[in-house]
Amino acid sequence: MSSKKRLLIVAHAPSPNTLKLRNATEKGARNPDIEAVEVVVKAPLDAGPEDILACDAIILGTTENLGYMSGALKDFFDRSYYPCLEKTQGLPFAYYIRAGHDGTGTRRAIDSITTGLRWKRIQEPLLCRGDYRDEFEQQCEELGMYVAASLDAGLI
Repeated sequence: MSSKKRLLIVAHAPSPNTLKLRNATEKGARNPDIEAVEVVVKAPLDAGPEDILACDAIILGTTENLGYMSGALKDFFDRSYYPCLEKTQGLPFAYYIRAGHDGTGTRRAIDSITTGLRWKRIQEPLLCRGDYRDEFEQQCEELGMYVAASLDAGLI
C-alpha cells in the first residue's frame, strides 16, 4: 500500500493554450522536491466520482464558455455530485479559469457547486483573464506546486 497522497487534476484543455495551462499545473505538482504525492491528470469527460473518492486534493481547470464553466467540467460535476456528496466533505481544492472576459459567472458556478459538496477551497481562484499571456503558465505551475507541496507537508 502506498503512503503517497493523491492529487487529482481535472482540467478541460480544448486548445493548445489551455493544454499548456494543464501541463504547467501538472509540472508544478510534479516538482522533484515533492516526494510523497502521486499526481493524476484527467480530462473532465474521462474523470468521475471514483477519481474524486480516491484523491486527497483536487485542482480543477476550465475555460470560460459564454460566461460559465466548460460543458465538460459541468458534466464531470453532474456525474460526480451525488456519489461524492456525503463522502468528500472537506476535500481540499483549488481551481483556475482561462477567461476571455472576467470569469465571474464561471467562478460563481464552481463556488456554488463546491459549496454544496462542502469542499474546502485552499486558495483564491486563479483567473487567467484577457488575451493569452505566457505568465498564465507560470501561475498555473505555481498553483500545482502549491497544492502538491501542501499535501506533501501535511498542511492539507
